[in-house]
Amino acid sequence: MNCSDLAGSQYISDGKSSMVAKKAVDAISGWMPVPEGRLVAHSPGRRGIWHWYEDHARGTGELARSFAEPWGGGELAHRLGRDHDTGKGACAWQDGLIEEATTGRKVRRPAHHAAGAFLFAQAARQHPVLTPFAGVIEGHHTGLSAWSELSVRLKSLMRDPTEVDEAISRVAEVMPEILDKTCPAVPDWLDPRNKTSVEMLVRMTYSAVVDADRLDTAAHFQPGPLPRPDVRMPELWERYETRRQEALAERRRRKEPSWLDKLREDVYQEALETAADEPGVYRLHLPTGAGKTFTGGGFALRHAALHGLRRVIVAVPFISITEQNAAVYRRLLNPEHGPRTVLEHHSAVNFETPDRRASRPSDASVDAHRDQKRARPNRWAKLAAENWDAPFIVTTTVRLIESLFGNSPSATRRLHRLANSVIVLDEIQALPDTLLTPILSGLRELVEHYGVTLVLSSATQPELATLNPWQTGLPQRDIVANPAPLFQQLRRVRYDWRTGSDVTLRSIATEAAAHDQALMVVNGTRDASHVHKIWLGDHAEDPSTLHLSTRMTGCHRRETIQAAKQRLDAGLNTLLVSTSLIEAGVDLDFPRGYRARSLPESEQQAAGRINREGHRPTEDSIMTVFEPTDGLQPQVIYNRCGIAAASRRFGKGLADPDDLDTLRSYYQHRYRLQAGRSSTDPNGATGETIEALREKLDYPETARRMRMIDNEHSVAVVAIRAQLTQNDRQAAQDAIEQLRSGVPTPDAYRTLQDHMASIPQRELETAINTGHAAEIAGDLYEWTGPYHPQRGIEPAV
Repeated sequence: MNCSDLAGSQYISDGKSSMVAKKAVDAISGWMPVPEGRLVAHSPGRRGIWHWYEDHARGTGELARSFAEPWGGGELAHRLGRDHDTGKGACAWQDGLIEEATTGRKVRRPAHHAAGAFLFAQAARQHPVLTPFAGVIEGHHTGLSAWSELSVRLKSLMRDPTEVDEAISRVAEVMPEILDKTCPAVPDWLDPRNKTSVEMLVRMTYSAVVDADRLDTAAHFQPGPLPRPDVRMPELWERYETRRQEALAERRRRKEPSWLDKLREDVYQEALETAADEPGVYRLHLPTGAGKTFTGGGFALRHAALHGLRRVIVAVPFISITEQNAAVYRRLLNPEHGPRTVLEHHSAVNFETPDRRASRPSDASVDAHRDQKRARPNRWAKLAAENWDAPFIVTTTVRLIESLFGNSPSATRRLHRLANSVIVLDEIQALPDTLLTPILSGLRELVEHYGVTLVLSSATQPELATLNPWQTGLPQRDIVANPAPLFQQLRRVRYDWRTGSDVTLRSIATEAAAHDQALMVVNGTRDASHVHKIWLGDHAEDPSTLHLSTRMTGCHRRETIQAAKQRLDAGLNTLLVSTSLIEAGVDLDFPRGYRARSLPESEQQAAGRINREGHRPTEDSIMTVFEPTDGLQPQVIYNRCGIAAASRRFGKGLADPDDLDTLRSYYQHRYRLQAGRSSTDPNGATGETIEALREKLDYPETARRMRMIDNEHSVAVVAIRAQLTQNDRQAAQDAIEQLRSGVPTPDAYRTLQDHMASIPQRELETAINTGHAAEIAGDLYEWTGPYHPQRGIEPAV
């Protein structure tokens, strides 16, 4: 049925749009015209071929089915995917697309989400627990809505379906199956009374449908293979083990294996034996220096190979560890030729959400134009958003939690990839206390219903089983059965505690500088910059004096870590001041260390960079924990309940941070101080009120509350350093221009990850107004202001 055929029926077009469509079709030059009785889903693009509606609808449905089959949601995802674009059948929408495609002018078309949502809500009458799944269709472009709002819109449609009748009738002409009102099956494990299970199933189904929609759309505009076939995990595991053995053999040729090498190998072999056990929750509790990166990867790959799991996802809290771990895994897993196996994804950029940045108050017209532009998410950015279509993912904990609890399409489309996977949560102690209840609840859902094996990796294992979501029915198994003796064997430092009014950043920096090689870890970027300036004195630069913080770009941080490593190995004088990003996964070995007072887990992690290889006597390897009167105080940036629990247990005359029994008691006390509190309590809480939002299916508010990085305080900017080679500078600039042109790819994002630094929101606002930052796309900006060759973007005074 064409729009012109509707005259005389109950669905009458205004006639004007039909004339537009006829003229547009007549004007097509070199493109296939739209035959009578056909509907289109997307414009011809560069190939000159229309994307026919039924091809897109059926293709999306089948792809969504394949994504959701692992958890028994295939039929449900298929129905939602098949009907998600039903609203595109409306004459105004069809005419608008044809006019836009043939004239090149932007045409405002009506929203197309209501018709499919209405169809699904009708079918769900037989099984009311399914009604909220209509939100998958309703929000497939804009994000999951709160059920309280969605239910009102659905009730209104049920009372008066006039606005969707036309689209449904026209689509039914080419796809009569949409009128089938039978209720799709749900996974047999779903308990309608368990609201968080329903909430998570909506999320997973939404992810499957959104990813299927975008992949099918991308295949039309950019023809090529659809999702790459999963690499066989047994093959990946064999490659990992072969290359690991080759690396060990090469190391043995260069130097005689030490006692520490043997200990690491024993730990690794025990982990491989444990990998044969059933899927579930595992703890990898190892002291720093025991080889957690290799052991965690080996366990995950072997476990996946033995149990038929599809991928391994390693999530770490700090970008510095992501970069280092990804480099290790790439060497072990990427093939010599062909598609890469390891995908590194830690971009903090959102290309879909309208930006709400402050702008120049003096130019209201420019501001209005920019705000209007940002309110229209770029279509290509949506298609190119990362969907984790790789067998081995290295990402940040922030990205993982964003995927698990976000409500936007770009954040959520990769969520279904978690099913039937091994998730390694590295440095698990870094999860924020204020979000623990929903995080643990969500992870439990993944383990119990989506075939996930979860690995909790840390030298300072928190007592998560004491928190409500994990108190009963979720056993945790140790990958290494008895880790306590390892901590005794690998105790390589002696702690020294320094307090008093005379303890300042300058006094400690001066003491550290008296040593040939020393590491100093402070509580913030301003303190790190201050210490580095003290060390430099009147010198502009000094290769023996290094600085590390997130104000430096990713490649700059890697260069600094590599320079420190080379200098230490060569026995050269080396002073390094760093923020906490050095405390996990950074393979450096200093003889002397200083750590500003923080939480015991952070202090122990910092100590892991001192005498790391055990070549020096423990008594001579000192980690000084100091409380500077002029430095950033731990109560400002760390959990206050954690500080309170730690102050009773650790310090001069008390326990050291690596005392396992005291650490266990500390975590239990810390969680007891917070459990059950309101999230508005200044002392924090473990997120019980967020869990209540999940039970109400309030997806937008849950996403807002679950942000692990508050973008009001920390934002990513791209800085192209003068020290880069011409080729690297050009590649980065090309990626920026590609994003600005509106035709980005995931590769463009990945190229820029190397050049991203973090600064506070208020500093970015000032930089925009002073011309030191220029918009790229979404909430990503290019830094054009000063960039110090050692410290990166300096803190504002």
